[in-house]
Amino acid sequence: MSERITIKQIPLEELVITPGSACQGCGAALAARLAFKALGPNTIRHSIPACPDNVTRTPTSGGEFEAGGDHVTGTWRALKALGREDVQVVGFYGDGGVYDIGFQSISGAAIRNENVFIICKNNEAYMNTGGQVSGATPQLAMTTTTPVGPMSRGKPNSRKNTPMIFAMHGVPYVATASVAFPTDLIAKIQYGKGIKGFKFLDILSPCPTGWRFEPNKTIEVARLAVQTGFWPLYEIIDGRKFRLTYKPRELKPVAEYLKLQGRFRHLTEEEIKEIQRDITDYWERLLKLDEIGEILL
Repeated sequence: MSERITIKQIPLEELVITPGSACQGCGAALAARLAFKALGPNTIRHSIPACPDNVTRTPTSGGEFEAGGDHVTGTWRALKALGREDVQVVGFYGDGGVYDIGFQSISGAAIRNENVFIICKNNEAYMNTGGQVSGATPQLAMTTTTPVGPMSRGKPNSRKNTPMIFAMHGVPYVATASVAFPTDLIAKIQYGKGIKGFKFLDILSPCPTGWRFEPNKTIEVARLAVQTGFWPLYEIIDGRKFRLTYKPRELKPVAEYLKLQGRFRHLTEEEIKEIQRDITDYWERLLKLDEIGEILL
């Protein structure tokens, strides 16, 4: 499992070129800044179509939406043939490229246990093409393809639990992170990059434009997602060992998180109560897993 670090232990070297081309308050830009600090310069970054975040000072390769797993696989195997197994091969992809269009190839890389690190800058929709719904979009969230009106209350079904799906591949390391908890995020990447085999980190990266909040609220929104249990922070080793890395005595009401965002502004009090019940139920299940330290199937 990862070891806790302090703010003073966050690497000082910046591996992003600023200013980038991201929107004001972009959570994905901050995710990139933190992630590549932890990965270090000995890294090859792979990208597929997604929101721009930050340009990194590492060698970078771009590819097709559906082939993210193939690209990192090819790079890693070529490096291995050259005897360069010290280089981190990273796929820094959006949730559309991980949860939906690119899932097949990334799942294949996970099944083969390729020595690659997939990091998802998760803003819970296809924000680069207008904010369409993705597999990562929460239930009842309003997007441009799940509008609110007489026939719709937003996305009709729950988001896909992709971290747990990858854990069920039995890969060496799976974790969730948030840009509002930088030491937790960096500690998980530093731990993961020392493991040989497939690693997956899902970083919740709030999007002021798509989620409809003021850009100066990004960290507040990201922090509340974790503090309310909407986005639990945990890590899983070999698809079995489980640990919550943030465990408050009591979760804050999810309404505090939802009411900051325009995409949930249409929710009724009863709908918020239903979301609260789902979160409480899931959080209690995670607490049980944390207590025994293992995922039971």
